[in-house]
Amino acid sequence: MATPLTAARFLAALRAEGVRVVEVGDWKNHNRNSKGAWGPVHGVMVHHTVTKGTNATVDICRKGYSGLPGPLCHGVVAKDGSVYAVGYGRANHAGSGDDDVLKAVIAEKPLPAPNEANTDGNARFYGFECENLGDDRDPWPAAQVEAMVRVAAALCRAHGWGTDGDTSVIGHKEWQPGKVDPRGPGVSMPDIRKRVAERLKHPADWSPGTAGTYTVARGDTLWSIAASRLGDGNRWREIATLNHLKDADAITPGQKLNLPKK
Repeated sequence: MATPLTAARFLAALRAEGVRVVEVGDWKNHNRNSKGAWGPVHGVMVHHTVTKGTNATVDICRKGYSGLPGPLCHGVVAKDGSVYAVGYGRANHAGSGDDDVLKAVIAEKPLPAPNEANTDGNARFYGFECENLGDDRDPWPAAQVEAMVRVAAALCRAHGWGTDGDTSVIGHKEWQPGKVDPRGPGVSMPDIRKRVAERLKHPADWSPGTAGTYTVARGDTLWSIAASRLGDGNRWREIATLNHLKDADAITPGQKLNLPKK
């Protein structure tokens, strides 16, 4: 439980964590505070937008649409890893969710499956909408997932949240029955939480280091390389980020890749 950060501290926390923040209009004063509470806050919630194109996505998240006024989040995480600040304060992102999930978030305990919507989440979570169609085909670039990890870690760090297995960072689908976001190839809430926990063991400006190189062989994938060389296939995203790979599938035999430390 915590008082929300000021907008200035929110911005400073994200930038200290290495997040590329783009400020959109008068985002610091764009909110739904007149319609309900903002705070105390307990965690960070991530979503996918079901939209295509960064400019259009940012516009709708800032302005909202018929029946749901904006802002629809505090930040939009674009495909290239940039985060667009579109509002600050109460935002229409979380809706109503399960009070038992909220209790688990506060206690930093494993999350139960949501089965009711009886608690206002817009007052209690920072929200980030991530540019993705959510159709199980639209990919999640490594740079985008890394930005999701960094914004979550930044706010956990600022509030003193976060332990191994921390559940201060949740997906919309873990909050409200019937929701499916975020989903798709390359995104996993357990993996994001694991990476947030790892970041919190280091200073805010930390990035995974390099521990040598690997020459791609025929039949290799980033997953198989991460599994064989790092002991965890889920760390393929770290390899992609470290090597600035926009397409995780576009590796070729003979290519040399930098590897992160174990």
